[in-house]
Amino acid sequence: MSCHLCNKSICEISLLLNIPRSTVSGIITKWKQLGTKATQPQSGRPRKMTERGQRMLKHTFQ
Repeated sequence: MSCHLCNKSICEISLLLNIPRSTVSGIITKWKQLGTKATQPQSGRPRKMTERGQRMLKHTFQ
């Protein structure tokens, strides 16, 4: 499998960017299937508190 934009193999891309081959492969696959690399919405209940709210709560009670 190779990148259609730069004609480089997954191995070459992973070495250039210093990231795992599985990550490069996943990004390329996601791009080919969905046309984007952005994370898609997932099922499940959203958090009630934001991360900022959680940090403030921890800071308040420490």
